[in-house]
Amino acid sequence: MKKRLSCLLVAVLALSLLAACGGTSKQTGGATGGAQESTEAVDAAEPAADVLAELPASLTDGVVKATPEMYTNVDLSKPYTVYLYLIGDTPQDWDKVMAAVNEYLEPFNTKLETVIMSWADYGTKYSLVLAGGEEVDAIYTAPWCYMYTEAAKGSFYTFDRDFVAKNMPLTNKYQAETSYAESTIDGKIVALPCNAEKADTKIVAIRQDLAEKYGIEKLDNWSDYMNFMLTIAEKETPESGILAQASSGNNAELWEVYRQQYNVFYILKDNYLHYQYEYKEGELPSADDIELCWNSESFVKFAKDMKTLADAGCWSRGALSNTISDDDAFGALQGASIAWNGTVFNYMRMAEKNEGVKCAAYDLTKDNIVACEEYNNSDIAIAAASKNPERTAMVLDILKMDTYVNRLITLGFENEHYTIDGFNYAKAANVEAYPPNSVSLSWGINNGIYKETGVEPREQEMVDSWEPRITSNPTITFVFNDTEVSDYASACKAILGDYIPSLQLGLVDDVDAYLAEMNAKLDGAGIKIVEEELFKQYNEWLAAR
Repeated sequence: MKKRLSCLLVAVLALSLLAACGGTSKQTGGATGGAQESTEAVDAAEPAADVLAELPASLTDGVVKATPEMYTNVDLSKPYTVYLYLIGDTPQDWDKVMAAVNEYLEPFNTKLETVIMSWADYGTKYSLVLAGGEEVDAIYTAPWCYMYTEAAKGSFYTFDRDFVAKNMPLTNKYQAETSYAESTIDGKIVALPCNAEKADTKIVAIRQDLAEKYGIEKLDNWSDYMNFMLTIAEKETPESGILAQASSGNNAELWEVYRQQYNVFYILKDNYLHYQYEYKEGELPSADDIELCWNSESFVKFAKDMKTLADAGCWSRGALSNTISDDDAFGALQGASIAWNGTVFNYMRMAEKNEGVKCAAYDLTKDNIVACEEYNNSDIAIAAASKNPERTAMVLDILKMDTYVNRLITLGFENEHYTIDGFNYAKAANVEAYPPNSVSLSWGINNGIYKETGVEPREQEMVDSWEPRITSNPTITFVFNDTEVSDYASACKAILGDYIPSLQLGLVDDVDAYLAEMNAKLDGAGIKIVEEELFKQYNEWLAAR
């Protein structure tokens, strides 16, 4: 469950290099101005209008500095601590960065406390945090990180554009107008999306030195990848103990690599309740074109390939319960391959610190579209349990749009972790203590304005190859509200959560029989009722286009 991304995750090193993408065709563009020019902008009286009027027209036109005078609708008379929950890795210098953020927040009579749930733990802790017992004001979320599930439970504080205008004046001014629709359900905003779109494609990284050891020069396609994996399992693992891939929990990222061959987009991606359709040059699909991705021909083929790899010993039979991520294992020379986004280059460099190790990254779907990671692939939600949603909104406003704070979270300390010229940054000597875009908060507050210079040629070449193929999902503004069928949906998600990881890891006796068993349970849990509501809402959305 570590990285369904997007996107995860998205929003890390190589992916952050791309310009924003938008629309329903292959294109790129910027997202630095936003709501102030939209006819949909809220007419509510803006706080401290004279102060706001002096701000730059866009985030790239000057320094944006938040001041208490901008937040006249927020009561700052009493001290308040905002508790923000995040997921993923914790950079070494995170505490130093947070100390600087809190120093900056002193004039606002506010402190920020963060709790970062690790990749291994967030799957079990996420819902518990929101269910009660913990002080929580805000939390990182995304469609791949329980966003719709928790929204349906009422775990998030919902609001409208009037709330944004009153309590988040900087966001109201600079957030891309089109982004709000992607995180809106039944007219209410359930989370604040990031302010950038970028490539969301999956690639593989391998131990190139091991590939060449066995006469494999490069990987061009899925068949080449399968051959590499089976070769490592047969010849290298018995010799050195290095697994073809040190899989952990599932093979979700590898599935994303595989499905890219079919030019498909998700219309719903919610905690294994995943529905997809084949993209056809910007056309909106009919309901008949949409299918549960786990019953697609492509997934059945993938699951059978995974069984082939598992039976060959490409990963541990205990991979379901492995708590060490495949990426960390790759960096520690315990695995010979990983799948993810551009972040694989970070782990390649980690592995290459060892003498004689050489790594390479491969795009196995060079002739296919590259998905556009939309605004809502990384969001920050205000928790329904927040004791002060307005103060929380103010802090999020500062994190998102204040130049100093946003850059601090995104890049760390200047001249220590990075150097910068305009909006082009380079890594500094101590970058490993705070890699750029390495914490999930930086994904949720990303404005897409900082570009890295001095990128390794192999990494830049990969990034450049994606740009001409970036394609937006034409159904991105469709959001399924499962309130009317929430019990059925929850039951189906639980069943899928029990079955899909094993299928992705090939740890089943018979793929077809296992899928049949899963579908029988889904039928009993009411999957048809969920689908009837899903398609009804989709047809209503489609009719309004």
